[in-house]
Amino acid sequence: MLTIIATAALPVLALTLTLGGVAKLATSGREASPGALTRLGPVALAPERFARPAMLACALTEFALAGGSLVVDHPVTRWSPVVFFAIATYVLWDLRRRRPDVGCGCFGEVSAAPVGLRSIGRAAALTAMAVLVAVGNVAVGNTLNTSAGLMGPAGLPRGTAAWVAGGLVLVLLALSPEVDEVVARVRHRAPCEQRPLPPGRALSRLRASAAWRAHAESLLTGEPSDMWRELCWRFFVFPAQEGAEVVFAVYLSGRRPAVRAAVVGADGRVAATTGDRTDASLRESTPVSA
Repeated sequence: MLTIIATAALPVLALTLTLGGVAKLATSGREASPGALTRLGPVALAPERFARPAMLACALTEFALAGGSLVVDHPVTRWSPVVFFAIATYVLWDLRRRRPDVGCGCFGEVSAAPVGLRSIGRAAALTAMAVLVAVGNVAVGNTLNTSAGLMGPAGLPRGTAAWVAGGLVLVLLALSPEVDEVVARVRHRAPCEQRPLPPGRALSRLRASAAWRAHAESLLTGEPSDMWRELCWRFFVFPAQEGAEVVFAVYLSGRRPAVRAAVVGADGRVAATTGDRTDASLRESTPVSA
């Protein structure tokens, strides 16, 4: 059974790498707003002047991995995707911890939603699929023979690999937050940054979040003293005890939008709070108390 899964995984991996490369290439070549690329994937960890070259380099790497896995039957071409997806999994986990405001950038600007467990889980699933392909010594010739022959590996009927490949695609789609963004764009026909969203709806999302429950007892009032919007984030400021302020940032897209929180003390210093992560963009956007 592992052999048939590995056989089905090879074209899925190649397709995923190709789509990711095409999306990154299109995003890097499009005239984006200043700093837009620096909020996508590992590019966020690099200086802004290197954002476009880094995006292009990642796209070309994905094209090379996809082409190599389909054309060249060699251990290097089979194990290179394993290394790529394993590194991607770690980078996404690190991004979620260090820069929770940025998207994974896996499929260009469509992957602008903050990195979550679904994105990390998808990268881990792709790593596991790549390992199966490498360990099983699966090559494109085996895949074509399986599709053309009457019986597949281990005596499985013809077409089994296609069904398994379809199942793997469904798993990846379930782990892809980009699906929500694509559906939202089709419905609204505008990117998240340009979509109108009443502040009251964002406030309702905030009050239903774990970040709100973690800080509710320290707030002096349930109504914000200030609010503003930056791209796809809505910020709310609430006065808190001891002259402090709690600043919440609510992402405006997705069924379960990300909510971040930061506490600004009376001395103007921003401190991370238990259960929430404070990122650099939130610090820069947080007003300093007098």
